[in-house]
Amino acid sequence: MKIRIAPSLLSADFSCLAREVEAAERAGADLIHLDIMDGHFVPEVTFGPLVVTSLAPHCHVPLDAHLMVNAPAAMLEALAAAHVSRVAVHVEACVHLHSVVNAIQRRGIEAGVAINPATSLHLLSEVLDLSDFFLVMSVNPGYGGQSLISECIAKIERLRRMIGPRPLDITVDGGVDVSNARRLVEAGATTLVAGSAVFGAVDRAQALTALRQAAEEGATE
Repeated sequence: MKIRIAPSLLSADFSCLAREVEAAERAGADLIHLDIMDGHFVPEVTFGPLVVTSLAPHCHVPLDAHLMVNAPAAMLEALAAAHVSRVAVHVEACVHLHSVVNAIQRRGIEAGVAINPATSLHLLSEVLDLSDFFLVMSVNPGYGGQSLISECIAKIERLRRMIGPRPLDITVDGGVDVSNARRLVEAGATTLVAGSAVFGAVDRAQALTALRQAAEEGATE
């Protein structure tokens, strides 16, 4: 599978998000990652569907929404109207996970299931054949700029073995940078979410290129 880089707007300048999106696209982003937080599932609040709707006309690569919220189903209609391509919901937040995944897919959106660092992969076993992708949190969600939890690399390897030979995307979110991109891809990741590693750089194109090169070294192993 092609390795993709998804800059996260969590680390962007919120005073000029449209320009930040355009800068990330010029730098070579494959996706734009949207960390939507409600202040309940995680302590912080970022933005919601209204902001995504405003940003959508400025985006020319797919929008990738990560819902760190307690009631993800309530946002799906608005996100579909904003032409979001992928939506990941947390296994920890969904009592009726099958229903939420089906609701995402009925709207023509790829459905992903996200999992926190300390949550067992066993909770994904019943949706392995239903989900379009998985998102492994490699930091505890809620804040940008954290360091990657190294134990999550082995977790990605275990999830790749669980998935088997199917070319299903594993997205990794949290602490991704040039120092660990190769190891993450070697473990089985195919989409890398990078916030401060891209938006914190003076030259974002150079930062994204370096990240992609490091990741693709892992893909050739």
